[in-house]
Amino acid sequence: MDLGIAGRRAIVCAASKGLGRACAFALAREGVHVTLTARSADALEATAEEIRKATGATVTTAVGDIATEEGRAAALAACPEPDILVNNAGGPPPGDFHDWDRDDWIRALDANMLAPIFLIKATVDGMVARRFGRIVNITSAAVKAPIPILGLSNGARTGLTGFVAGLSRQTVKHNVTINNLLPGPFETDRLRKTMEGGAKAAGRTIEEEMDVRRKGNPAGRFGDPEEFGAACAFLCAAQSGFMTGQNILLDGGGYPGTL
Repeated sequence: MDLGIAGRRAIVCAASKGLGRACAFALAREGVHVTLTARSADALEATAEEIRKATGATVTTAVGDIATEEGRAAALAACPEPDILVNNAGGPPPGDFHDWDRDDWIRALDANMLAPIFLIKATVDGMVARRFGRIVNITSAAVKAPIPILGLSNGARTGLTGFVAGLSRQTVKHNVTINNLLPGPFETDRLRKTMEGGAKAAGRTIEEEMDVRRKGNPAGRFGDPEEFGAACAFLCAAQSGFMTGQNILLDGGGYPGTL
């Protein structure tokens, strides 16, 4: 299926590895010119070169923390008029809410709520003027079913979800959609990190804990990041202009609800 986005320009945040990297690869395979952001220059350039060699796409990089004004400015300087924006940032650490102070909450909000909002603010008017825009926010399955040890993430990402619910209904008439992708367990470094506490509590190694979690998912496995990237690319397609304000769950059936 031709997604109709060849030649479009995209900013993909936190794209040196994991789900952001997968989204960047998927868009590049569709002929999109991608700008990648990440904090580590070496990892970022290595990923950019992989994508160039694999797809032949034009790939630029912007080093910086997307949760900061400087990081966002670098991304927008590298790609001032994106047609596609994929918001992504590493999630805050797990823990007990009794241990989190105000600074912990502000860091979580900066990365997982405010950074996406400020990037949307900086880019959405241009998309409206050009009559094309696709914004995808990578949030979390915890938006649908909160995970107790990820309270910082639960709160910040749900705040972003509420904001998007309103704005997405205002922009869609201009062919600018805003949707959220909610990953469940995917084979990423982040997943391993979040399972450390569970493994320790159960007296298991990380690999043993991951095997237990794989078998506990209805799919019998974790997700492949390429599957996630493909879903992101579809939401960015020219044909996806009638889908907005949605929370698309990719979790192998882990969420048990009917709706």
